[in-house]
Amino acid sequence: MDFSFGAEDEELRARARAWLTGHLVGPYAQAVGLGGPGSEHEGVGARRDWERELGRGGWIGQGWQEEGYGNRRLSLTGQVVWAEEYAALRAPARVGHIGENLLAPTLIAYGSREQKDRHLPAIARGEELWCQGYSEPGAGSDLAGVRTTAVRDGADGLLRVTGQKIWTSLAREADWCFVLARTEAGSRRHRGLSFLLVRMDQPGRVEVRPIRQMSGTAEFNEVFFDGAVAQEVVGGEGNGWAVAMGLLALERGVSTLVQQIGFAAELERVVKAYAASGAPDPVLRERLVRQWAELRTMRWNALRTLGGAAGDPGAPSVAKLLWGGWHRRLGELAVQVRGAAASAGPGLWAQGDPYELGLDEEQRLFLFTRADTIYGGSDEIQRNIIAERVLGLPKEPR
Repeated sequence: MDFSFGAEDEELRARARAWLTGHLVGPYAQAVGLGGPGSEHEGVGARRDWERELGRGGWIGQGWQEEGYGNRRLSLTGQVVWAEEYAALRAPARVGHIGENLLAPTLIAYGSREQKDRHLPAIARGEELWCQGYSEPGAGSDLAGVRTTAVRDGADGLLRVTGQKIWTSLAREADWCFVLARTEAGSRRHRGLSFLLVRMDQPGRVEVRPIRQMSGTAEFNEVFFDGAVAQEVVGGEGNGWAVAMGLLALERGVSTLVQQIGFAAELERVVKAYAASGAPDPVLRERLVRQWAELRTMRWNALRTLGGAAGDPGAPSVAKLLWGGWHRRLGELAVQVRGAAASAGPGLWAQGDPYELGLDEEQRLFLFTRADTIYGGSDEIQRNIIAERVLGLPKEPR
């Protein structure tokens, strides 16, 4: 396959780079490099303003199948070009990516015209932020175990949501949450679920509690719903599983390539640390070369998938298995290259708060990447999907 970009794409690359360079100034310059997995607490205010700046430039919603909502549509390769330039310039991590890349395409596929007209313009302007209400205690990778319920109120006929969600990124910043809840009493597993849109600003009915991590940060949250009103149902009551699975199929697309640019920067930092160590180790060197080769392979696989294999039900799972394992191995390499110094180092055990570690970049990379093969669908779940939906193997007995 030809993985090069055409003249039109390179022209777009120049325009995108010029726009980003011209707008990453003033307060936005201070937010360069802030945010992202493990660092969502950084510069939230500036990043929210930056979201509106992107909206004014028409850069939100490039991949939507519909236009006319204030978004500019780009070809698939154009989206890749924009994403690569955005990552290369270390523009602030997006606080609106859940609304743009998950909720919006789901509304386009399953929502009503009224729902699209209500929500897509606000997302395209960068004005309304979303979070995802899927995982629960006891229902993480096994999403069919959802126990949060939504019951029609006899007085006003509104759906009222009660239950708990966990590991919810950006819940404190979000204006809305899309929630998978059980709307059919007595239903089990995939049946009786609905995909609901719930406003977060319902005092006394929606409570967000940060989950404190040993790094001292709290990018994840618990969300408690106590009779919260669900304003809308997407795809009809009882069809939530199909909508939820449709959304997850959208989760690994162009964003995979953006992620890999960040991975390349992390790998470069580890390679420089190895070169500066002054004690060449042929085993570590071979592993670093393997990491580089695997990263290149992941890029080609992502481009191949975007170019024609997007309908493959196993493609998202393959991508998750590839990057999750790769990133965890990089975290291990980062501390092994450092040697004994990685287990201590200046400020590892910070003074004051006993739960806060004074971590440097390599130590944080190692600890955070331990979760890469678990969150977003564990490796075991991804292998089951490939086995059952692609290879046609028998399902696991339950």
